[in-house]
Amino acid sequence: MPASALLWSLVAVTLGAGGVLALAGRRADRFAAPVSILLAAVVLALAIAAAVLRPTADAPLFAGIRAGLAVDGLSATMVVTVSGALLAVLLVAAGEPGLRTGRFVGLMLLFAGAMLVTVTATTLAVLLMAWEVMGATSWALIAYHRGDPAAVRAAHTAFLTTRTADLGLYLAAGAALAGGIGSLDLAALPATQGGWLHLVAAGVMVAALGKSAQLPFSFWLSGAMRGPSPVSALLHSATMVAAGAYLLLRLAPLLEASGWAAPAVAWTGVATAVLLGLVAVAQTDLKQLLAASTCGQIGYMVLAAGVGGTAAGTLQLVAHAATKSLLFLLAGVWLVTLGTRRLDGLRGAARRFRLVGLTFTVGALTLAGIPPLSLWATKDAVLAAALERSPALYVAGLAAAVIAACYSVKALWYVWQPAVSGTGRVEREPADRVAAVVRPPLVVLAVLAAGLGLLPLLATGVLAPVPAPAGWELAVSAVLALGAAALTWRLASRLPAPALLHGWLGVERAVHAVLVRPTLALASALARFDDRVLDRAVDGAGRATVRAARMLDRRAENPLDSGVGAIAAAARALGRWARRPQTGQLHQYYAQMAVGFAVLAALAVVITVR
Repeated sequence: MPASALLWSLVAVTLGAGGVLALAGRRADRFAAPVSILLAAVVLALAIAAAVLRPTADAPLFAGIRAGLAVDGLSATMVVTVSGALLAVLLVAAGEPGLRTGRFVGLMLLFAGAMLVTVTATTLAVLLMAWEVMGATSWALIAYHRGDPAAVRAAHTAFLTTRTADLGLYLAAGAALAGGIGSLDLAALPATQGGWLHLVAAGVMVAALGKSAQLPFSFWLSGAMRGPSPVSALLHSATMVAAGAYLLLRLAPLLEASGWAAPAVAWTGVATAVLLGLVAVAQTDLKQLLAASTCGQIGYMVLAAGVGGTAAGTLQLVAHAATKSLLFLLAGVWLVTLGTRRLDGLRGAARRFRLVGLTFTVGALTLAGIPPLSLWATKDAVLAAALERSPALYVAGLAAAVIAACYSVKALWYVWQPAVSGTGRVEREPADRVAAVVRPPLVVLAVLAAGLGLLPLLATGVLAPVPAPAGWELAVSAVLALGAAALTWRLASRLPAPALLHGWLGVERAVHAVLVRPTLALASALARFDDRVLDRAVDGAGRATVRAARMLDRRAENPLDSGVGAIAAAARALGRWARRPQTGQLHQYYAQMAVGFAVLAALAVVITVR
């Protein structure tokens, strides 16, 4: 198979199969789950082959613009990560009866296909197309349970928030064309001429921060937790929220070329890591805790893009994808088996389901940054890159690492505490057992979450050189993580939960106050203006027209009818007169001709004489 065909096949299998399953409806429900798992395995095999062979593909799209895809060192890690996460998530989803449908697995495959195009796109036009499909399918997946009004509202919030930020990509595309980048090639964007360069950088930054749920867009991820847990495991750990960070890592040269965008991105990332980490500490719902922690951990990747640590940020992305996919899937397993996601309702969960408890422990300790697990090493690689730029960024990153240990160990403390009867609120009827199909992917993800810390040692030749943290940096982060974990274990039930932090910093309420309610009020005012002014004006004009027509009917209809009748009568009389010579007698026709010729002869004489 040619290398380009391999890459086209990788995209076509996911998008094509996803579209067929999604449109097949209930007719595909019986075989949707096994077929989707088989397809995901094929996609993973193709992704691994693409990561090894590094294919490129190219086709004409518009005049002067190509549809380019390529697998390089950066995208090679992403195609394998996305494909692996897709397979694990579909395996776990097969354990939930409500998710073994053609619509669900079709949407998941469509989303994964759009993500694969996003990470392999070499031109902004192709990236925009995949970005749009990703946004649309994420909306459909978050609102998968269409009978739940809260899930539908959450999907609308996520869609509108990310779509508003996505306008930045259109701004960037227009500015790039105006700035002389007619091909819209991503690698050429740093060469945009004049002030257009700053518009390109600003557009890319806004779109990426919105998709990755960074401040001030973080709030949409809170509501998105209303979707099924497998959706959160795929969209909100390894793919959708990672897409913005990936784009910033891909376009780090553009951020540097603008001069201001790189520091802005770095500080936004580290601020999100700190503030959303505090939000995670204050949560009492496991999925809300994981969602806030996702924003914080993505902040490290955004920080890496801002300081030029592309390789370190990519390793953080991969390790976080495995860790958070595991934890979100476990949250879904506990929701199915125990009927709740609230931390107080999960007391004793790890003791009751030992395999699930052990894998959750691995994921939580990895998220806490406990050495030698993966996020400890990858996070320190990001912090080493940050220290080269700014000690202040490094210190803020360390603070975020301490907070990460707090929220991770808080969740771990609850699931290992002895169960207390009457605690927690059951959200659904518990199943009291873990499906057999769920266990293998959990174990594999736990191994990956723990072991991906070795990637910095194995990344030579795969990515750009990874910043090597000094020994004292590793020691400091390890001591801080272990100290914060020990302190949290003692004080977990007494950690403060201020309303501001529990409510995700009140950003959503602020957006509603500043944007949503004024917009709705303006819309209502315009609707009233339309009803009371424009609509009445149109109705008045119509009534006036009817009155004028009736007046004309009374005053002008009779004269007009009389005139038309007179013309018709004259025409009929003329017709009767013209029929009189038509007798059918030949001698009369000769006489008429003779008279006619005589008249013509007389006219000829008169004309000649003159």
